[in-house]
This record gives sequence, structure tokens and C-alpha cells, in this order.
Amino acid sequence: MTKTVFLGAVAAAAAVLLSTGAQAAEGDTLRAVKQRGELICGVNPGLVGFAAPDANGNWSGFDISLCRAIAAAVVGDANKVRFVPTTGQTRFTALSSGEVDVLTRNSTASFQRDTELALDFPAVNYYDGQGFMVRKDLGVTSAKELDGATICIQTGTTTELNLADWFRANNIAYQPVNIDSNAEGEQQYLAGACDAYTTDASGLAATRAAFADPENHIILPEIISKEPLAPAVRHGDNNWGDIVRQTLFALIAAEEYGVTSANLEELSKSSTNPEVQRLLGATDNLGGMMGLDAEWAKRAIAAGGNYGEVFAATIGEQTPIGLARGLNALWTQGGLMYATPFR
Repeated sequence: MTKTVFLGAVAAAAAVLLSTGAQAAEGDTLRAVKQRGELICGVNPGLVGFAAPDANGNWSGFDISLCRAIAAAVVGDANKVRFVPTTGQTRFTALSSGEVDVLTRNSTASFQRDTELALDFPAVNYYDGQGFMVRKDLGVTSAKELDGATICIQTGTTTELNLADWFRANNIAYQPVNIDSNAEGEQQYLAGACDAYTTDASGLAATRAAFADPENHIILPEIISKEPLAPAVRHGDNNWGDIVRQTLFALIAAEEYGVTSANLEELSKSSTNPEVQRLLGATDNLGGMMGLDAEWAKRAIAAGGNYGEVFAATIGEQTPIGLARGLNALWTQGGLMYATPFR
């Protein structure tokens, strides 16, 4: 009898938690996005492969794909996204002020940004590191040969701080040439205003790919920092952070389990893998725990494919950017990409 009463009390408590959780799931950001019927995404103003508009104003790229996946999950349409270009100096203000719902702008998660700036970085979508690019005719093969060089550097970034630390640690000098955006950095570098350009190695590859003569520019071998790039959201709206995190995890898990944009409809009906069934909403309703419906992840994957499909189509080895998966391979393939279980 005592056991029956105890179990009944547990069930009642669970019902209360589910009830209050359903209310909490309608956090401020989710409610605003649903009412608006559109996601507002802060992005890079132009980094080919990651985020760039074409001549008609249509955005595409690795970071853009995550925006579209979130929009598909939340409002049911991957095209219901307004892209707001932000610079290294304006991006976090745009997020903190509520101008954008989420920032997917190749931004590094760091201690100071997590604490003092009161931002959350739900999950890393690209593991990167800072490098240097120089013209081949400069005759430099190592960053340690850049003593006294002029270096183009975006202000308001971790890149700026890393540069100072690395040159100080190696007891060599440099002259910074401050820039506000990658477009300005590219222009200054090509004009000869600086000997080298430094930013995330992925950004250097994307920038070089846009040159008329990419073969005349080399990325030096040194990687001088850890740059875990991640989408960012505001502190305090935990449910919205969960949605952003789990949307990215859905894309990663889909790749691990062989779910693609081409076969997800078939697998949602025929897969016998319980994890795939839950991911695609065929069983359970994981979306309900976040204020979404059962097929939120299915729509997110359909928007642009799983993580591997997105990577290959935007920045992979068969694109002009030419990036290998490296650390961004799945954990089952020697990389760091790993989604928590969908259960």
C-alpha cells in the first residue's frame, strides 16, 4: 500500500512538472519567433562558404544552413528567415539587444563572452583555430618569420587578442592594421596594406577561394589558438538555447545514423532504430519538451540535409573552400562531432 501511494505521488509530481514545463517551453524568444512567423538570424556580412548573399540577395553557406534548420524546426519553413549582417564589433550587441534571435556568425565561444557578456553558446558547430595567410612571393613559410610585419586584423574579436599573445610569447613584433570586416580585410590585404592576414583558418580558406589568383597565396602551417565556433543566444532563455542546441544535434545525429535529406521520409516509416524513430518523430514527441511538435527535427534535416551534407555542400573538399572534415568529423570517424542521445 505504501509503495502504491509513493508511486502515485511520483506520478502526480511528474504531471505537475510536465504541466509547468509546457508553460516554460513558451519562453520569450520562442514565443516571439512563433508570433512573428519568422526567425531573425545574425550572420557574417559576407564570408563565402559560411554566409554570403548572391547578386539577388539570396543567402547561402554553412552558417546560413543552421539558421534555415532552426526556422524549419520552429516555424515550419526553412525560408522564413530574415538575415541581419553583423560585424565583429556589432554582433553581440545585436544579440543582447534583441535585434536578432540567434547569432550564427562563426563566433568563438569563450569564458568572457559566456560570463561577462551574458551569452550562451549551446553547442559547437565548427572546431577551428587561428592562422595566417601571406602572398607566396613574400617568401615566408612560417608565422615565426613575420617579425616586424604588418598584419590585417579584425577588431573586437578573439583573433585580435590571440595575435598579441602569440607574438609576445614568441618575442617578435608586428604592426596591426585594424579592419572592421572580412571584406575590408580582403581589400586591404590585396592592396598590399598588410603583409599578412590573420583570422580563423576556415575564414582564410574561404577568403582565399574568392581571390582571382588563390594559388599565389598560402596559409602558413601554424595554428595559434583554439576557436570553437558556435551559435550564440542570450542568457536566461534556456528553452531557446535548448532548441538551438538540439537542432544542431539533430543534424549531427542524422549523419551518424545515415539519415539524409533524400531518405528521411522513407526512414521515418521503415527504420527499426529506436533513436532514428524518436529523432524523426515516428515515436514519442521529443519536440513537445521544447514547445515544438513531433516532426521538428525531421523538418530541420530536410531543410539542407544532415551535418555532413551541409558541410560537403558549403565548405567541403569538393567546393572552392576545400576544407577537410578534420576535427569536425563525427566522433565515430576520429573527429569531435557528437550529439547527445535522442531519448
